[in-house]
Amino acid sequence: MNCSVVIPVYRGESTIVPLVESLAAELPKIAQSYEVILVNDSSPDSSWQKIEELSRRFPWVVGVNLMRNYGQHNATLCGVRAAHYEITITMDDDLQHPPAEICRLLEKLDEGYDVVYGVPRQLPQGFWRNQITKYTKIVLANTMGVPSVRNMSAFRAFRTNLRGAFAEFRSPNTILDVLLSWGTSRITAVVVDIQPARGSNYNFFTLVKATLLVLTGYSTGPLRLASLVGLFMTLFGLAIFVYVLVTYFIAGSLPGFPFLASIIAIFSGAQLFTLGIIGEYLAHMFDRSMGRPAYVVQETIGGTNS
Repeated sequence: MNCSVVIPVYRGESTIVPLVESLAAELPKIAQSYEVILVNDSSPDSSWQKIEELSRRFPWVVGVNLMRNYGQHNATLCGVRAAHYEITITMDDDLQHPPAEICRLLEKLDEGYDVVYGVPRQLPQGFWRNQITKYTKIVLANTMGVPSVRNMSAFRAFRTNLRGAFAEFRSPNTILDVLLSWGTSRITAVVVDIQPARGSNYNFFTLVKATLLVLTGYSTGPLRLASLVGLFMTLFGLAIFVYVLVTYFIAGSLPGFPFLASIIAIFSGAQLFTLGIIGEYLAHMFDRSMGRPAYVVQETIGGTNS
């Protein structure tokens, strides 16, 4: 078996050296030929200098330096497209994903699956962060059409030929897991030991943004929801109209201003909600129509495969 390990790097100056050293010890046990592709996502620290040192030290380390920060999924996509071998493994740069657990992903892959995720026995973040992450992944799994895989992570192994399904993808808004689902539905997960990691670069607003991207960038579900909201509000309006007529003929008077104001507020809120959803779709269409790339490579070093 030959494999390519793709690692997006951001603020990883203190972790990528021990990570690559661990990979140097593990990869010869599981692969005949291998490479490690370190994609520097315009990290503000000295990560690129560390990558240059590693590429000189290990001939199988490839360094890719991006022009600016494009985000974790975009940087990972860059590495996936640069992979040379038939199996691609992706992992974080913060030592959270132990190289010793890669063999478990590959064993599951040998059972006939195309994508295998390594999920932790217990989520490593705080309660509220774990809950947000959990429900974000549920949304993502249902968007992919694989609801049974709800514990997806950046620690994954898949067959490199899956990238043919998204070879023409050029949007700057990238969710790699959705792209992989375009090529296969044979997706599963195995439980692995995840190590405690440094503080995450993702905060509450970043997770909300990612959820909105999944919903409006790769699914028509929100548009259907907007249609259902519109239908419900129409029926609600008809019911109010009937109520007003009945009140008029029975009591001889109509409800006052507070009643009218509340009805206007309800309908206005429903309209703004629907317009907001449509606006999200228009924003994604605008981004794609501009032809903005998912990433731009500034330079590449290394590349002598093992």
